[in-house]
Amino acid sequence: MGIGEIAGLIAAIAFAILAGFMIYPLIKLGKLFEQIGTTVKDTGDHAIPALDEGVTTVQQVNKTLTDVNSITESASYTAQNVGALTDLYSSMLGKPLIKLASAFWAAKETATSFMGKKSADDADASVPDESAAAGKAAKFTKNAK
Repeated sequence: MGIGEIAGLIAAIAFAILAGFMIYPLIKLGKLFEQIGTTVKDTGDHAIPALDEGVTTVQQVNKTLTDVNSITESASYTAQNVGALTDLYSSMLGKPLIKLASAFWAAKETATSFMGKKSADDADASVPDESAAAGKAAKFTKNAK
């Protein structure tokens, strides 16, 4: 056996030992890749139902928002109608009633002042002349317009 053959034999033995040491980490790396593959598969299996459920939830929320929009529109329409009805009531019934009440109040005050009796308002304010009661009635009638 020559020197070249001994060197080749030493190199072959060294390579075999190195290959033996590298087999263990490669086996561990293979198991790691298998676990990663299993994890990715499980994640995909669980992610797809979660995404489907999320889509269903968004669709239900959109339907609910559509219902809320229609309810809001109806409430707005009702509020407009109530406002119009209130304005109608005020113009048709409210103002004439206020004018009628002020006329009766003015007549009462005038009659009371002609009779010489003081009304409760005049007693508190201690107004001596009759024109003050008529002035109050005129102010009240003017404010009612």
